[in-house]
This record gives sequence, structure tokens and C-alpha cells, in this order.
Amino acid sequence: MTIETRILCLADRLSVATGLGTRALEADSLIDAALSRTPDVSFGTDADSNRVRESLGRLCDALDREAGLSLVGRIAARWDALRCLGNLLRLREEERRRPEIAAVAIDQPLIITGLPRSGTTFLHRLLDCDTANLSPSCWQVMAPYPPRRGADRRVRATERQLQSFARMAPDFRSVHPLSASMPQECTEITAQVFQSLRYDTTFRIPSYLAWLDAEGHRDAYRFHKRFLQHLQFQRGKAAGETRWVLKCPDHVFALDAVRAVYPDARIVFVHRDPPKVLASVARLTEILRGPFARVISREEIGHQVAARWEQGARAMIAAAPAGRNGGDGIFHVQYKDFAREPLGTIKDLYSYFDMPLDEHASSRMAAEVADRPRGGYGANIYNLRDHGLELTQERARFLDYTAHFDIAAEAQAS
Repeated sequence: MTIETRILCLADRLSVATGLGTRALEADSLIDAALSRTPDVSFGTDADSNRVRESLGRLCDALDREAGLSLVGRIAARWDALRCLGNLLRLREEERRRPEIAAVAIDQPLIITGLPRSGTTFLHRLLDCDTANLSPSCWQVMAPYPPRRGADRRVRATERQLQSFARMAPDFRSVHPLSASMPQECTEITAQVFQSLRYDTTFRIPSYLAWLDAEGHRDAYRFHKRFLQHLQFQRGKAAGETRWVLKCPDHVFALDAVRAVYPDARIVFVHRDPPKVLASVARLTEILRGPFARVISREEIGHQVAARWEQGARAMIAAAPAGRNGGDGIFHVQYKDFAREPLGTIKDLYSYFDMPLDEHASSRMAAEVADRPRGGYGANIYNLRDHGLELTQERARFLDYTAHFDIAAEAQAS
């Protein structure tokens, strides 16, 4: 246990004794606090405001009742909610000043999804090396507009926030290297309207997840597009001058919404042997929840992850009924092929979607591969049993998926 962790544990015990660590998270008070900072701006129409209030209310209720928040978890949840609310108000303010933002076209985005912990982050980073591509950076997602007054220190502020989290969760960067300038996942965008599967990864909130699954994701992806319009407008990019490259494994749970909002999307599925995926996802979930919860059940995390990604695997089968070589318009990447020959995978992807790949982009990608062996990840070893899972059972659970997409088994830790 690090010194920082010991201090946080002591502070949490004191917060329980004083009652500070049990103060409720209330959507109405958070919204009032955000509006008080910009009293001349609203969240839009009454319907828009009601959606924000309901989504944040569902999240706050689940956090209070189910997440077992520590003092740090309660502070972090409040800070994050106020940040997201502030961003929503700033977007509305900019749209009022520049209504042409709503007309910005987002054409043929390339959307990477599939099983997590399967090379999707590294693939995203390689594609971001091509200057013809555009990806939302971590710092842009945290704060899409600079402050109204003073210097623009968004990159530096985001890096400090990542460093602070790394001190609380020292294993994080070995399992998910991230910096302020790296491309960020799309769940960080949809989190800003409080309709994101990111929250379920960071906190134990089963009622929120059930609500989100029942509610659907159309509103969240409409906001996702609107967010990209703001970023593209600031870059001065017109339709046809650039293409967005977006990434999130959780897109597999919302493919109907993705296709409704982006009917011309180019979709990439990344596949990997599920037992390898489950052990790694369970460990990452444990690390992410660690600073924010008083008690964590590793076995509960393992079973939640396995059940959830069984749903994700079935969603991919439904989306590509002919398998990975079918004519479904989806480019399929096998993790083992990508790990062995990343640049060859990139060339095949560009060819599949008839996208030009120039020498400059190829050189930048090659340099990225050379500079980041293993994609920048540490030499981590994961064991299914650490999270209450058995190899034989998980192989059987995902048999339809591995057979459908012809996925080879990988060696497992003993």
C-alpha cells in the first residue's frame, strides 16, 4: 500500500466518523450549482434539461445506494458531474453564438470496437498518426473549449489529473497507458450527458446499467455527434477534409444507435480469445474502482465482466452473421494478427475501406510501433481465478463467438 493510499484510507475513516463521507449526491443541487456559474445559459429546451436531470438523477441514486463510495469516490463523482454540466452549458453558449456549428458534417467516421483489452487502444493510436485522421484527445474530451479568460492550460491540467489518479491507482498505467494528448474513448464523450457505460466500469452501479440498457443509446450518440461537431468546427475542418477515427469497445452494446446517428460509419471489429480478455478487463475494473469504493469484490467483478461481454460477443455475431470474412461492411481484426504485424493490419484496413495511405502516415505509424513495444503496456500477467472465473466454463460460454469468428485460443496463466 502506497503512502497516498494509506492517507486516503485514513481520510475515509475520518469522513465516516464525521458524516462527510455519507453526504448524498443530489442531481438537483449539482445542476443548480452548475447553473449558478453561468446564469445566462441553460441546457437547451425543457426536454433537453429534463433528460439531463433524469440521467444525472439515475446516476446519483445508483452511486449513493450501490457504489459504496469512499470519500475520494464521493468527491470525484461530484467534481466529474460538475465538469460535465459545465461542458454542457459551454456547448450551448457556443451554439448560441455560432449556430452554424449544428450544420458541421461528420462524414464516414471510422469506428473501432470489439472485445476490450484486444489492441483497440493501440490500433486507435496508430491510426491517429495519419494527419488525415482526427481523433478526440483526452484533454479535448475533458474540456472541449478553453477558459473564457486567462491562458489555455487544458493539456497541462488534464495531465495533472491523470497523474493524480495514477498516484491513487499506481497499477493503472501499466494496464492502460494514457496521457493528455492521446486519443480518448467515446464513453468519455457520452459521459457528459450521464448516459455512458464508463460509469459502470468505474463504479458498482447495477441499477444505472439496467436503466441505461432499457433506455437505449440514441440520445447519447446524438450528443456524441454534436460534441464532434464542436471539435471539428474549432479545427476549421470542412466535410471531406478529414475523417474521424473513434474507438470504444462499448460501441458493441449500441450498434443500432451508432448506425442511426452515423449511417455511413466504417466499423472495425477487433477479436481476441475471450478468457484473455476477461482476466484483463476484470483486473482493469478492479484498479479503476479501487480509489472510489470502500469495499470491492473481485469475484463479483469477474462474474459481472464475463456476463456483460457474453452479451457483447452475441451482439457482434448478430451484426456480422456471416462471420469475419462475410460481406457485412465490417473490417475484422484478429488480435494475434495485429500483435504480430500491426502495420500489415493497418494497410489491410485502409485497403478494405478504400482509404489512401501515404508514405508520411506509414512512416509515422512505423515510428510509433518502434517507440512503443507492446503498445506501451507493461508485461502484465492475469489469471481468471483471481476474479472467481474458471477457464473451462468461460471457453464454453464464448464457444459460439470463437467459432463464428474463427478465433484461436491463447495460452493462459496457470
